Amino acid sequence: MLAGCMILVLNLSGCKLGNTQVMVGGDFSDNEVFKMKDIVCTLPEARVVLTNYQNMYATMYGIDLWNHEFPDNDLEKYVKDLTISRLAQIMAMDFLAEEKGIKLSEEEEGKIKEAAKEYFDSLNDAELEYMHVKQGDIEALYTRYGLANKLYTHLTQGVDDEVSDDEARIMEAQQIFVTDDEKAKTVEKQLKEGSDFLSVANIYNEAPETEVTFGRTDVPPEVEEVAFSLENDQVSDRITTEKGSYFLKCINHYNQEKTDDHKSVILEKRRKEAFDDVYSEFLTTLSSEFNEKVWKEVKVEIKKEVKTDQFFDVYEKHCNW
Repeated sequence: MLAGCMILVLNLSGCKLGNTQVMVGGDFSDNEVFKMKDIVCTLPEARVVLTNYQNMYATMYGIDLWNHEFPDNDLEKYVKDLTISRLAQIMAMDFLAEEKGIKLSEEEEGKIKEAAKEYFDSLNDAELEYMHVKQGDIEALYTRYGLANKLYTHLTQGVDDEVSDDEARIMEAQQIFVTDDEKAKTVEKQLKEGSDFLSVANIYNEAPETEVTFGRTDVPPEVEEVAFSLENDQVSDRITTEKGSYFLKCINHYNQEKTDDHKSVILEKRRKEAFDDVYSEFLTTLSSEFNEKVWKEVKVEIKKEVKTDQFFDVYEKHCNW
């Protein structure tokens, strides 16, 4: 559920958390990464999340991304930035939960302890040494995630969960997009004379793809109005937009499977908007400090013995409320 929450992108030199300036520096120990109000995120806690992200990304596309060269260590920087931004977000959400009087029940705290023990027991000696982590660190992290998850549920529980087929409808089409007016006139003429749509597209289409699948908000309004009135195999007239002209051939005006999937996307967007309305305003009240020196020294080290990537899966198994 938290994957759908707002991602806070932190530029670690003079970074910002929402609209709140994050002070770089401050009075830190070598074991502290950042502070928010009076709460500290420790280096072992950050290393747990970082290690799981690095291993998840390593096999995300079926290849070992860490064996590929990226300019300026872009992949390492991305994973490190993602780690800090997610941890900062979770901590901010916990402060908001506290303000709203939201707490974990005894049963939920018990499930967090079970999850922490399961994940900690899964770690081998190399992983424990690499992350410098104790079971208490895992429990602290799961507690923060659990409280943030409970806040998200609380703030989104009133969202309308009815999404109509028409609102979520996904259609499949072939397209021709051209930017030149004379070229558009040529395409229009050939299509009206009965030329094969794909043959014309192969000559004139300037878009990256000819075969496209889209929903209502994925295309310009002018295109949406025409596209969703087409029946199967029907070819549109020229559709003029600010960026150029479109011609569409409807292949499937209603993809049932993708429409059903899209309903979940629309519902999650509604929930995110409801969450952001409250959360974004709350962020302006927070102040934070970031230990740039200690985090800069943390490097992603690829070790074959360090392969843990189940931190989030174990949490979902025990703490999915």
